[in-house]
Amino acid sequence: MTGSLTRRRFIGISAAALGFGLTVRDAAANPSSIRRWRGVALGADAELTLHHPDPNQAEKIINVCLAEVRRLEKIFSLYHPSSALTQLNTNSRLAAPPHELVDLLSRARSFSESTDGAFDVTVQPLWQLYAEHFSNPGAKPAGPSIEALEQARVRIGIHGLHIDAQEITFANPGMAVTLNGIAQGYITDRVADVLRGFGMMDVLVNMGETRALGGHPDDRPWRIGLEKSPSREINLRDAAIATSGGYGFIFGPDTGQHHILDPRTGVSPARWQQVSVIADDATTADALSTASMMLTGDQVAGLSRQYNVKIITLDNRREENIFERS
Repeated sequence: MTGSLTRRRFIGISAAALGFGLTVRDAAANPSSIRRWRGVALGADAELTLHHPDPNQAEKIINVCLAEVRRLEKIFSLYHPSSALTQLNTNSRLAAPPHELVDLLSRARSFSESTDGAFDVTVQPLWQLYAEHFSNPGAKPAGPSIEALEQARVRIGIHGLHIDAQEITFANPGMAVTLNGIAQGYITDRVADVLRGFGMMDVLVNMGETRALGGHPDDRPWRIGLEKSPSREINLRDAAIATSGGYGFIFGPDTGQHHILDPRTGVSPARWQQVSVIADDATTADALSTASMMLTGDQVAGLSRQYNVKIITLDNRREENIFERS
């Protein structure tokens, strides 16, 4: 198996704190106002930089943000042995689930219904199949057999996921859930909520997906670049952006077999090289960017109108399309 799902994530917080007029230029002139943390979050390198005139308050804010990230990781992690998600996947049921898991799975169900199943958190059996296939020495480059794909696909379907506040259960044996297409956005939103609670007025949070509260402290929008379109710059103010692309992880020698798998077909979609979604919140942007990778141009246009979001697609000829409500 080649490639890596691990990518550097940057939690960048440049803020005008409530009651202060701190700007990025002020912070540069006064290095003591900068507090920086580096470590691991969501299984990847992370960095948090906070500009605040009170170093003790800055440390407090950073620690609260990190505590929230780690708390949510213990719920949503696919690999942490004691996470709520791991318990659900292992036992096919989870009694008294955390309300955040109920909330996120309920939102995931809604996204699945509005995308005709293109977004489906029960796609994990397909991912497991591809990972196991390409981990074997001498694995066939073409990927899993048609028979193996069909056996995996019968274990997929949001209709088999029963969600309520008392218990989450799987209707069919062998089902499993992954939140990799939505949890980063959700955690980004929660960190933004923490910062808002501390009175941070102009904040940029990037936990794999990006959320802006307000604008840049220099009284302009935040400027965000797109990975495969370095010449394109997105102006972001009180909004979020998420980007999906198959280049994040490649299973085998064929770059067309990547970590985004269409639950309806069992294979990786080939229409778009990259999709970016600009929405009011990072959870929505994350889920819709994942789903749009599986959709046609007309379907993407319909999704942009339904959710009132802006969707930027880049096809494999590097031609860009922009879909938004007119």
